[in-house]
Amino acid sequence: MVQFSQETYLYDPKVLLQLDFHRSPAKFQPFISAANPGESWMKVRPLKDTDYDRGFLQLLSQLTHVGNVSRTQFLTRFSQMKASGDYYVTVIEDTRKGEIIGAASLIIERKFIHDCSVRGRLEDVVVNDTYRGKQLGKLIVVTVSLLAEQLGCYKMSLDCKDKLIKFYETLGYVLIPGNSNSMTIRYDEAPTKRNSTSAGVVAASSSGDSCQTNSQFYNFFSPFCY
Repeated sequence: MVQFSQETYLYDPKVLLQLDFHRSPAKFQPFISAANPGESWMKVRPLKDTDYDRGFLQLLSQLTHVGNVSRTQFLTRFSQMKASGDYYVTVIEDTRKGEIIGAASLIIERKFIHDCSVRGRLEDVVVNDTYRGKQLGKLIVVTVSLLAEQLGCYKMSLDCKDKLIKFYETLGYVLIPGNSNSMTIRYDEAPTKRNSTSAGVVAASSSGDSCQTNSQFYNFFSPFCY
């Protein structure tokens, strides 16, 4: 295992210990939390600048295309995120292997509306598929959701595939009838492919996949899914 003499967290890890998992409508069997994730060798924490060597990018590649990101690129982006103060990339580490096995990102948007309030977005949720059965997907999503509340967000948004809607419903999210307007324009595709993708999104929207939470503790959420 690689030993690191000095490491930097993306944000203060102490905030994770302040999260009250009993406020979440999610049902954990057995009960787990960010402070006690269920195994002595698991740790829920902010991303570190040394996680390039713990397979963080390889984990993200299980979710989507990552590309050939160099260490310099990783450290530059990490520094930019930390300097902004609006990025809360949270990970689960298998400390036996020094390997990142789960991750999710909370991105803060600063608004003029709602008395200059802040809104959260949940992005890049992924768990190593070899660690199934340990509630890690539920754990990482609830962690960043409670973190959004802790940071004062008036709502939290996400996009998900149709097959994941039921999963998010178990965490307190519900579909919003008549508000299926999640749309995307991509700039990394050829115009022909982009137009066909946009048309597909519009068609999918008509099926009614917009969702938000209905829990008394989660009234700050308003996610929408496609």
